[in-house]
Amino acid sequence: MLTDLPNLLTLSRIAAIPVLVALVAVRTPASDFLACIVFSAAAITDYFDGKLARERRQLSDIGRMLDPIADKLLVGAALMMLAGMNRLSFWGLYPAIVIMLREILVSGLREYLAGISIGLPVTRLAKWKTGFQMGALGTLLAGDTSAAWLHLSWLPVSGIGEAMLWVAAILTLVTGWDYLTAGVRHATTPRGAVSK
Repeated sequence: MLTDLPNLLTLSRIAAIPVLVALVAVRTPASDFLACIVFSAAAITDYFDGKLARERRQLSDIGRMLDPIADKLLVGAALMMLAGMNRLSFWGLYPAIVIMLREILVSGLREYLAGISIGLPVTRLAKWKTGFQMGALGTLLAGDTSAAWLHLSWLPVSGIGEAMLWVAAILTLVTGWDYLTAGVRHATTPRGAVSK
């Protein structure tokens, strides 16, 4: 049901997006810090909605549909705001592009495979990718302005965030390749044949 706690947590990620966009658009140290808090809180719900759904046996089709959508909307909004507000360096744009393209690729693969009743399970490496990606985006949303506001000017927050984004992008390429090869294998295996 849509009102089950796991689904409400998933919906909260979508509801957080306009708040996040507004905070980033304000462009003050305090709003940057609040954007980091909002994004981080929303990202944490991604862990808890699945955990609670399994523990409470509240797994649902609506939850399975909304969960990846909420994740991709949240990540896409954060990346676009960072790029649009010139909060990424020239070199920081490249991992951002890789991450966005991978999200589109995996969405397309999942849609195709769902059409032939095959699931694409989330791998352990993909979970690491998500962790680095969410950590990187939260750090980049805080940025150096928040560090200065919190009297931590010595801490290269944006540099740390971009380094984490590069790690996420590398993991993104590896997991994206894994998903692509799995999708191609299923697409090229005759129906009824067992693929190894």
